[in-house]
Amino acid sequence: MTTTAAPSRTSFAWRGLFLRLHFYAGVLVGPFVLIAALTGVLYALTPQLESWVYSDQLRVPVSAQQLPLSQQVDAALRTSPQGTLVAVRPAPEPGDTTRVLFAEESLGESERRAVFVDPGTGRITGDLVVYGTSGVLPLRTTLDQLHRNLMLGEPGRLYSELAASWLWVVALGGLVLWITRARNSKRVRTHGLIGVWVLVGALFLSATGLTWSAYAGENISTLRQSLGWTTPQLKMPGAGEHSEHGSSTSAASGHDGIDNVLGIARLSGIDAKPVEIGLPTTPDGAWKVVEIGRGWPTQVDSVAVHGDEVVSKVNFADYPVAAKLTRWGIDAHMGVLFGWPNQLVLLLIGGGLVALVVLGYRMWWRRRPTRGFGRPTPRGQWRKAPPAALVGLGVGALVVGWFVPLLGISLVVFLAVDAVLGRRAKTS
Repeated sequence: MTTTAAPSRTSFAWRGLFLRLHFYAGVLVGPFVLIAALTGVLYALTPQLESWVYSDQLRVPVSAQQLPLSQQVDAALRTSPQGTLVAVRPAPEPGDTTRVLFAEESLGESERRAVFVDPGTGRITGDLVVYGTSGVLPLRTTLDQLHRNLMLGEPGRLYSELAASWLWVVALGGLVLWITRARNSKRVRTHGLIGVWVLVGALFLSATGLTWSAYAGENISTLRQSLGWTTPQLKMPGAGEHSEHGSSTSAASGHDGIDNVLGIARLSGIDAKPVEIGLPTTPDGAWKVVEIGRGWPTQVDSVAVHGDEVVSKVNFADYPVAAKLTRWGIDAHMGVLFGWPNQLVLLLIGGGLVALVVLGYRMWWRRRPTRGFGRPTPRGQWRKAPPAALVGLGVGALVVGWFVPLLGISLVVFLAVDAVLGRRAKTS
């Protein structure tokens, strides 16, 4: 007959620490994770909805012949747009419209006005404000801003960064608790099982979400630069200092040569169907042609065309491994890397996170102190752990807290509040 060794006092102490951290961290970030999961799922599922809502702007009858790209741009310019012509996205497929993009001072950061042109007839099918390098339309832009900052601008980004900062801590702490429970007890909660199933996805969303954050994201960018993991940049001869801000002088350069530029880029290996052609930012500057395919395989090669030749080129195949992983991670986070399977996975992960938050609060409500169950885990568990291990844990927390500032700040606040409550409990 075999016997099971009783868990040591130290293992109980460590489990108590993880349980206390997991519980209070879950209570703290649960609402933020819930909102991020719900809005993230909505964002991931919008491509199909976007195609339906904006079908009048995006789709036209298939034409046997297409107008030269320069004539399509002329048609857009005849609508007398208020902004400056900065780029063109030719129709990628038969039945799609061409997007002629304008920068306007009244628009927000990363926003441009797109005039949609029927490539077969030159008919204007509409104009919309598009956002980011993906060129998402207003519906998806709204959901993106809701997911990123709750429509509150820069201050609202703190919510999503707080959720991403704590999500991996809660997920890994929950894994430790599930393993110890599975080993010491046959009772496994639904909450724990769901947590195990969505663990990898939660860690992935946390890591990729932090790359977009304000404070941890800046530290991640600095680390990537120091290690040489940044995305290679295309050299643009003649580019002015304001070339990245949409205040170009492309009108002086003209767009008549756009068909020739696209042909040169195609011959140089720019073979993705969706591309964006950026006009020169100075009269003697170069054109920029970029692949904008975010699916699999990833197509983001780019070339600079000056005169009748390619003067600079960056291939995705030559990206450092870390830059490739960053590109893939961002696209998978957005649900565009593998198409609908990617969207389905995000739906399952997001649904799992929602279920975890709801079940977690349900467990707390049913076992809340006012019902006579007492505190989830008594204070002072750290006193039972080995001192050397506590020192290591403290140093690790300091390092992580410095690199992920909102995690560090909120942890200090949590410890301070817990200490105050503990003192009040002793004196009462």
